[in-house]
Amino acid sequence: MMSILIPSSQRRTLAELSDRIDLGHGDRSTKRSAFWTMLVLSGVIATAGVIGDSTATVIGAMIVAPLSTPILAVGLGIVTGRLSLVGRSLRYVVASVAVVVAIGYLFALVLPNPTSVLSNSQVVGRVSPTLTDLAAAVATGFAGAIAVTRRDVGDVLPGVAIAISLVPPLGVVGVCLGSGEPELALGALVLFASNMVVLIIAAVVVLMIAGYAGESAESPQAKWRGRAYAALAVVLVAVGIPMTLNTITSIWAKQVQVLADDWLSGIPEAEVSDVSWHSHGLVVEVRSPEDLPDIAELQQAVDAALPTDPPVTVVHTVGERIGE
Repeated sequence: MMSILIPSSQRRTLAELSDRIDLGHGDRSTKRSAFWTMLVLSGVIATAGVIGDSTATVIGAMIVAPLSTPILAVGLGIVTGRLSLVGRSLRYVVASVAVVVAIGYLFALVLPNPTSVLSNSQVVGRVSPTLTDLAAAVATGFAGAIAVTRRDVGDVLPGVAIAISLVPPLGVVGVCLGSGEPELALGALVLFASNMVVLIIAAVVVLMIAGYAGESAESPQAKWRGRAYAALAVVLVAVGIPMTLNTITSIWAKQVQVLADDWLSGIPEAEVSDVSWHSHGLVVEVRSPEDLPDIAELQQAVDAALPTDPPVTVVHTVGERIGE
């Protein structure tokens, strides 16, 4: 298994790996200068892409972003027993989070209409992460951890950076906070936290399999390493709970959309434009030039289909077809 994942001929030595991802190893000033320069630029690019609803711009920010470096270094520190590396790398991560969120917050303060920004696809796609996002993060995390330990697959790291998405969610956090939407900001923060913890876990697993623990001059105590594993497990559970709830509610929303379509089947030009969950229940947005059927019928259908019997609110937008 080891020879397939990381052939010995392509495996980086511990010194090479440390030089690659430890910002406190080797030429520290050059590494730190490059890290902070690229981080600020990626934060600006990501936030601009989020506000402009530009997928291409956001992808550019993902490629530029260096945030995976200290996150992978946390995993290396856990495996090799270097508590100083873990602490130093976590400080870089926390400071990076603060910098990117601040950039997003400042951008939001000058927006003429922040409400329109909060409804664009770049924001909506990052404030309600589901288990599908977590599964993608797991696979991407392992790809990134394997790539950083092998000399011959380093070219895939830009693709890993795009898939794991670390800086854009933080830009969304800042934009949402600056726009007065802390609940949306929390959702984007959950996405970032899930990606980060999965990347650390993947790095720990891959680096342990690759045998880096045995090369370290420092031998971590079982108690210390056990606490690190427990902390990762707690964070994973903490982010997994809201992601599970989001998954369930998204499935239920699709069910309600089908029920709402059936409810409107007697009105030819009526359509359900959106079904969303709010603190007070379900909101069904409908476009129709005619009066709607009795809402009690839809409520009864929803109560029969879902176990929680959420109250249903229908937002009716009256449309008119103009033509010859």
